[in-house]
Amino acid sequence: MTPIKEVEGIRYERIPVRTHHIQFGESLEEIIKRYAIPLAQKGDWIAISEKVVSICQNNVRHISTVKAGWLAKLIVKGVKKYPNDIGFSRPEKMQLAVELAGHPRIILAMLLGAIGKMIGVRGIFWRVAGHRISEIDGFNPASMDPYKEYAALPPKEPEKVCIDLESKTGLGTVIIDGNNINVEVIATSASVPVDKKIARLILLDNPMGQDDEMTPIILVRNCATV
Repeated sequence: MTPIKEVEGIRYERIPVRTHHIQFGESLEEIIKRYAIPLAQKGDWIAISEKVVSICQNNVRHISTVKAGWLAKLIVKGVKKYPNDIGFSRPEKMQLAVELAGHPRIILAMLLGAIGKMIGVRGIFWRVAGHRISEIDGFNPASMDPYKEYAALPPKEPEKVCIDLESKTGLGTVIIDGNNINVEVIATSASVPVDKKIARLILLDNPMGQDDEMTPIILVRNCATV
């Protein structure tokens, strides 16, 4: 990760916040107070991995509780495969999407997505399926234990999480869904000094380390304010 990222002429420092091995159901507020607050300066804000938010909410599924059905197995045959990210190529992960969105909506999304591909338009499947299924993360054998056996579901009430964390820690908060393919901003709190578009560009190279690096929080600092 390059610590400095320039976006629209402004340089931002991205400071990885190293934590302990976060366990299911831990207090995210206490984690931020313990690790991020001591490093923060006036004007800083934090970006948090949506996976860690879900882990702290205990909003996860163990792979033993998921049985991939015919629809999930069919869909993954047409899912784009990436050499550096598992994506949704695993049927069990796609099964969670089916369960969240329901069979009728997923079937419609699959059909419209196939038509979209034929005319060169991608991403229709995810937009039609809705239910934030693209935020499902996990079942990745490359992850460290025990996360490799779990999938993190989309964080519950992400906007409220950001607002509550800002209120209790004093730090503007952004939740992102980041991987080796793309980064999306899920929610932000009021005092974050940039909009979602700029926040995404600042974090587009996904500077977080969510496995053995144990840096699922990034402190962002405008270099001009230092």
